[in-house]
Amino acid sequence: MDFSGKFITVEGGDGSGKSTQIKLIEKLFNDNNFETITTKEPGGTEVGLELRKILLTGEKDRWDPISETLLFFTDRRYHLLNKVFPALENNKIVISDRFADSTLAYQHYGYANKLKKEEFDNIYKLSIGDFEPDLTLILDIPVEDGLKRSYKKSETMIETELRFENMDLSFHENLRQGFLRIAKDNPKRCVVIDANKSVEEVKLDIKNKINEHFGWKLK
Repeated sequence: MDFSGKFITVEGGDGSGKSTQIKLIEKLFNDNNFETITTKEPGGTEVGLELRKILLTGEKDRWDPISETLLFFTDRRYHLLNKVFPALENNKIVISDRFADSTLAYQHYGYANKLKKEEFDNIYKLSIGDFEPDLTLILDIPVEDGLKRSYKKSETMIETELRFENMDLSFHENLRQGFLRIAKDNPKRCVVIDANKSVEEVKLDIKNKINEHFGWKLK
């Protein structure tokens, strides 16, 4: 599909600072007179919010990898058709907290290949076709540091969504390495950002990478 807008996704393990940086990226674009929307997966639509509760709460072994993947792609397809595609058609910058790379990282790499890569590819092709983000920013942080941040954040939440945070440490290490592998396999689309820096340093790195990737001069 050929859109006039840009689709930027932000990926990373738990506690990598995605929410904070997405707000700053949105401000960056708005300050440079781009019309911008932010969204997330799962949960970027009313239907997605229902699916988010199903997927991110409850026992950690609630779903087998294929069932879980199908639920994520159900949310994703609805999200694209009803929110992302219409925004891109209207020349907007769409910034999404997670997209399909998270499904590959969590359900394939995190579960130590219980979901096969070819199974993921088949579901992706059926659900989305050849559509992919224009740029993916992968925020990388050591696992233990990220989980400390994530649990600290959860203390202020009314309803915690800690199903994945409660996975074993090995799951999260597999997850981190999975994101790095995705970046290595997709160098034209993916950029790894060191998220273990200060908020301002990460913000500057992201701005520089966006300018470099699109050939822009955002201030």
